[in-house]
Amino acid sequence: MSLESDINSLVSSVDLELYDTSTVSEGDDTIYRVSVLSTEIENGKRKAVSLDTCVELTHLISPLLDVTPPVSGDYRLEVGSPGIERKLTSVKQFAMSVGERVSLLLKDKTKIKALLVKVEDSKIFLEVDGEETSVDFGEIAKAKTYFEW
Repeated sequence: MSLESDINSLVSSVDLELYDTSTVSEGDDTIYRVSVLSTEIENGKRKAVSLDTCVELTHLISPLLDVTPPVSGDYRLEVGSPGIERKLTSVKQFAMSVGERVSLLLKDKTKIKALLVKVEDSKIFLEVDGEETSVDFGEIAKAKTYFEW
């Protein structure tokens, strides 16, 4: 099994869903980030992930990374929520974000702000000004969720 699938199993064991893993550099520090979402939906939105749950998950993942390090050299593990405004880089991430507002930049430079309604295969269904439209995932250059204040 791969490291990501092992991490996914640990994430699932605490009733969360793995959103993404990434390695980033901040100054001289290398950080291995594990981003998770709640599986619980409340009032049409995903519930927040508590700090206690992130700490618990850190204690579960850390021994795994001692055996199978995600990067060579020193690094710091961070477990948390990907945030209310986050990049969408895969069909899976779009599916995890149904019901949220998204901002898309298509490869033809068209910009779309809409409500993400559903995802079927590689089709992303959006509600724009009360009308449903779809975009193929392959047409998207950049995408992110956004919060409307």
